[in-house]
Amino acid sequence: MAYKYLVIVESPAKAKTIEKYLGRNYKVVASVGHIRDLPKSKMGIDVENDYEPHYISIRGKGDVIKGLRSAAKKAEKVYLASDPDREGEAIAWHLAHLLNLDLTDKNRVVFNEITKEAVKAAFKEPRAIDVDLVDAQQARRVLDRLVGYSISPILWRKVKKGLSAGRVQSIAVKMIIDREKEIRAFIPEEYWTIDGNFKKQTKKFKATFWGVEGKKKKLPHAESIKEITDRLTGKDYQVTKVEKKERKRNPAAPFTTSSLQQEAARKLNFRTRKTMMVAQQLYEGIALGKQGTVGLITYMRTDSKRIADSAKGEAADFITETYGKEYSAHGTAKVKNAQGAQDAHEAVRPTSVLRTPDEIAQYLDKDQLKLYTLIWSRFVASQMTPAVLDTMKVTLEQNAVIFIANGSKIKFKGFMSVYIEGTDDGKEEKENILPELVEGDVVQSINIEPKQHFTQPPARFSEATLIRTLEEKGVGRPSTYAPTLETIQRRYYVKLQQKRFEPTELGEIVNTLVEDFFPQIVDVNFTAQMENDLDSVEEGKENWVKVVDRFYRPFEKELNEAEEKIEKIQIKDEPAGFDCDVCGHPMVIKLGRFGKFYACSNFPECRNTKPIVKEIGVVCPVCHEGQVIERKSKKNRLFYGCSRYPDCDFTSWDKPVGRDCPKCGKYLVEKKVKGGKQVVCINGDYEEAVQK
Repeated sequence: MAYKYLVIVESPAKAKTIEKYLGRNYKVVASVGHIRDLPKSKMGIDVENDYEPHYISIRGKGDVIKGLRSAAKKAEKVYLASDPDREGEAIAWHLAHLLNLDLTDKNRVVFNEITKEAVKAAFKEPRAIDVDLVDAQQARRVLDRLVGYSISPILWRKVKKGLSAGRVQSIAVKMIIDREKEIRAFIPEEYWTIDGNFKKQTKKFKATFWGVEGKKKKLPHAESIKEITDRLTGKDYQVTKVEKKERKRNPAAPFTTSSLQQEAARKLNFRTRKTMMVAQQLYEGIALGKQGTVGLITYMRTDSKRIADSAKGEAADFITETYGKEYSAHGTAKVKNAQGAQDAHEAVRPTSVLRTPDEIAQYLDKDQLKLYTLIWSRFVASQMTPAVLDTMKVTLEQNAVIFIANGSKIKFKGFMSVYIEGTDDGKEEKENILPELVEGDVVQSINIEPKQHFTQPPARFSEATLIRTLEEKGVGRPSTYAPTLETIQRRYYVKLQQKRFEPTELGEIVNTLVEDFFPQIVDVNFTAQMENDLDSVEEGKENWVKVVDRFYRPFEKELNEAEEKIEKIQIKDEPAGFDCDVCGHPMVIKLGRFGKFYACSNFPECRNTKPIVKEIGVVCPVCHEGQVIERKSKKNRLFYGCSRYPDCDFTSWDKPVGRDCPKCGKYLVEKKVKGGKQVVCINGDYEEAVQK
């Protein structure tokens, strides 16, 4: 026999890495994800018999199952080493059933990181399959199937084919639509500010109007500005108060799944799906030359901020040696998990802080290096001492009109030497150093600038802010966010415009139906409680059948009522305003699976269709005949092309501006740069100032 022990993992990449650690007595094979699931063609749940699921082998997995059975027969013992979460536990349970393994046998091996030490340690302490974990996953799967396979057919009959509804996706769509309603209902309000530029001798600084005669004052209109500026008769302002304080700023906690997805969106411009895909590669292992294949990060699906003591110790030694003793928190950095966090395993961190991004950069591709650097930097910073800032608040007065200047200076960088957390608006906190001022000083104004503003509506959700809000409300769990965002876009309930979610007409129709007839599905509190109930199942405190039954009994009544009361909704075609160039009938705008498109009204006799394109008002710089239009790549990335394609093959990722380069005569394009946009020549020998 070539091997004694068979180890089954989920992915081939993981199998390769682990086999190298275990030696020749072990054969490691992959199940390539799930091998059994509910059937796609029917509900697959016996509602009358304790919601018993009917599992079948997944289509296309026949050869994999055959290979696993054959390999298992040759082994003295089979170990199940799928991922360390509910989903992984369920995969192990399904494998045990297919291979006729004893469910009480200690054959389940779990490790949070794929390193030689962690894997070998895990094999010394195998355990039995955790049935509570399996039940929690099974309950979620059954609940999602009951919702999806009950509501979706109603939507198909009453609205259009191909629609779906789900517990988490319906809430995500509702949140996006509710935000859109707020934006539509928003009425801007005028307000003014007064900024002043001042100087003490040659040192200049800025201050902002605060109030009059010791009271804060709002400036709602131009008349209120005049009241203030009429009182300002001279250039001299007196310093009436100086407050100096020392402020500490603590580092951000190590990454959870959600915070990793958010920060990768902010700092790396990664979509959620891409973040998880690259993180999976880093977790499963990268070949590092002579070191062999090593898992570079801990498991990436987690809601815990906890860190192992061994990792804290290694980080403390590394920080002391690299930055100095005063920078190390010496393992005392404390973080608190969010309420409701499962805390099943650690935060996302590098498996060894000694593998610095610079040291392993040559072995990683561009995206892997970016994400690893982000995870490494965030973890190292989390184990460092707080930054210390000297802050200064100065009050200036003239004729009882008060201006305030705020300044800050970094006294000790601490964790900021390594990493600073991103913000949703992209603005970073900057130093603002004021001149040395004391009470009684007189400073001069250079100029006073009143500015008119209008209040802005709430911002639409980005992927990062939507994930953060779902997490804050307790909806979904780490593994659900990426597939949820993907589903609501694939169903065309929402679309991403300039990296912000907007609802579609179809999304609003479906949301209204779900809100009216299935209020529990879009009730945030109800869904959050359901997540807590699933956690209780995992902890062995709740029976999964009772949890499902509590949901299904009232839901069943809603289903019957919806079937009777929902009237068929006809999504009307809009006139396109021009005739079909094939048969002469009027063209209409139809709503399809991927959005709106032009189609002939004489369908099915005429099947002529055209994509709806957006002209940018620029003539093609190559053929000088067609119009430049916006197009989308297969990966949904915006680019620009000629309307005469395929007769003209002009394409550009950057937007042509309709002018030629004054130096070489080639066309100019608009590029995104830090701080705004810049017009540049495609030859690269001319550029204009950045436009903010």
